[in-house]
Amino acid sequence: MSIWARSPPIYSGRLLIWSPRLPSTHDVVSQNFCEIPLGTVCVTDLQFKGRGRSKNVWESPPGCVMFSFTLEMEDGRKLPLLQYVVSLAITEAIKDVCRMQGLPELDVRIKWPNDLYLNGLKVGGILCTSTYRSKKFHVCAGVGLNLDNEKPTTCLNAALKEMISDSGQIKREDLVAAFFNKFENLFEVFSGQGFQALEELYYQTWLHSGQKVVIEEKNNGCVVNIAVIIQGLTPSGYLLATDEENKEFELHPDGNSFDFFKGLVRRKLE
Repeated sequence: MSIWARSPPIYSGRLLIWSPRLPSTHDVVSQNFCEIPLGTVCVTDLQFKGRGRSKNVWESPPGCVMFSFTLEMEDGRKLPLLQYVVSLAITEAIKDVCRMQGLPELDVRIKWPNDLYLNGLKVGGILCTSTYRSKKFHVCAGVGLNLDNEKPTTCLNAALKEMISDSGQIKREDLVAAFFNKFENLFEVFSGQGFQALEELYYQTWLHSGQKVVIEEKNNGCVVNIAVIIQGLTPSGYLLATDEENKEFELHPDGNSFDFFKGLVRRKLE
């Protein structure tokens, strides 16, 4: 394992830990949070115990962008919204890299709550975990993104290959650097003004505005289907939806995010 430092790690990404093979970058930074400088990022070429939501295993072969980093937060009310800031930073970073290299823009979208999709197929995911200590939340944020593996679904560079005839490709190091440039700016806005200041940009990037969803409600032993339309996010970061009578519902994921619309837990907003 090698360590490279460019300058004091005041912001995320200033200190980089790299290894060709790790069980999980997330475990490295979370298990050593108090021993490494705040803002440290861990990058690997291959993970063999990658982590996803709900204890899912994330396949992480060579050809993926895989990194995790540390930060601190004091406001627990904002903590659930951090994964949306990370998701937004990676989609904006992809746009920046394509723009700077003269490549066609890839329309990578956010599938709530923490997946990244391209052309209807999953290409990445976000994982944020935290512990509370000394009146602060110690947060570990991780990003996994398929850059070069065309199977079993698709990847960013395969999509570019279909769009242009030359060999233009996104490089991992360019994408990681662009991510932290974006994340620093977005996190500063998020910390000072809250997620509302980023909502418009977020809604331009996610998949769900105006999406129709059927949720199930148990009533006196019977299951009733209710059709709702997703309107946005609630202040707590869950999905805000309305039915045909404009009654508002807060929708919570239940289990695997691949299937989250089938397992939504809902709460009527009074």
